[in-house]
Amino acid sequence: MPAMKAIKIDQACKRDAINAMTTSKEPTDLDGAMSLLRNCVGAMAGERILIVSEGEENTFYDEKAPKLVAKAGRALGMLIYETQSNATVNTDDDKNALVNSLTGFDHVIFFSRVGDQIRFASNPNMPSSTMCYTLNGESLNSKFGTACHHGMSEIKTAIDSAFEKAEHIRVTCPRGTDYEGTQLDNGEEKIEVGLKRFPLLVPRPISASGFNGRVVLSRFLVGTGSRHYEPYSLAMPHDVVAIVEGHKIARFEGAEEDVKRVEDHYRKVSAQFSIEPWYVDSWHAGIHPGCRFESCAESDLLRWSGSAFGNPRLLHFHTCGEYAPGEITWNIVDPTVYLDGVAVWEDGQLYPDRIGECASILEHHPMLAELFANPVRQIGLSA
Repeated sequence: MPAMKAIKIDQACKRDAINAMTTSKEPTDLDGAMSLLRNCVGAMAGERILIVSEGEENTFYDEKAPKLVAKAGRALGMLIYETQSNATVNTDDDKNALVNSLTGFDHVIFFSRVGDQIRFASNPNMPSSTMCYTLNGESLNSKFGTACHHGMSEIKTAIDSAFEKAEHIRVTCPRGTDYEGTQLDNGEEKIEVGLKRFPLLVPRPISASGFNGRVVLSRFLVGTGSRHYEPYSLAMPHDVVAIVEGHKIARFEGAEEDVKRVEDHYRKVSAQFSIEPWYVDSWHAGIHPGCRFESCAESDLLRWSGSAFGNPRLLHFHTCGEYAPGEITWNIVDPTVYLDGVAVWEDGQLYPDRIGECASILEHHPMLAELFANPVRQIGLSA
């Protein structure tokens, strides 16, 4: 099936009267799905919901999570449509065709990587759309999927505001990253995704324009989910240091052989898409204390890179390409992020109560406060 036909609704799913079902008692296995539909999507009874999943040949998502959401939607009296898509679309034409194919619905919910690929799309005709990062049914019903979405939204807004107000921001990590600066008011458009995210994983990206320093690259480089290419990752047996000056990668430092491998990877990816290789667009750190990846990251880097980034133990940079999110990420493990000298992230743990506004937010969301106090630490990587 051509990529531009990634979404194709068949006649079998157009059965409003059959799919619309209400019950007086909600099933007990749908807490995460109910939170998604009510608190994130904002869907109402009678609205038309399209759930997009990946085909059976793909193993990125399981089949249980989208089925649970479909079940929950029908229990809430929504008109549920289910379809499958290709896992990826690479060209701008194909992305536009995908967006145009979504008309006619009140909401679209993606359990498919194509949602991530259009997350920065800006199209007024596109219905309300949500990208889901709960990769299976267990994740959907875990603390990750059931944590109060409204509370996380308030936390994200407060963190965005704190970054905007900070006069000095510094990022460090145990391997030697030391990167600092401030957000410049230089007319750059603030970067934000066009789709809703469930659960909320990261604050608004911070433009690299006002920052300089050393960023230590370790373990591997991996793609951003924007487009897919081969090889999608590069193993790094030894650390390489990126010297960054604003949006520019000034140079890489390290053993000659290691630096060459990194530079060759950048040249190959940039040549494939005719983009600027030595560009750092932006960065941000994870904010969801329930986000986890239990398997070894290297066992499935594609899956890891599309899900683990929301854990506060990870901070990632968007590089290679003069746009968000670029095509190559740098992943910094256990960062400390100082806002005007206050360590809001410290050794990979987010302390939202160190931002004044968040303390009162957590008072109103005690279960969320408990999760921040005892966060998940499994991200598929050792220290």
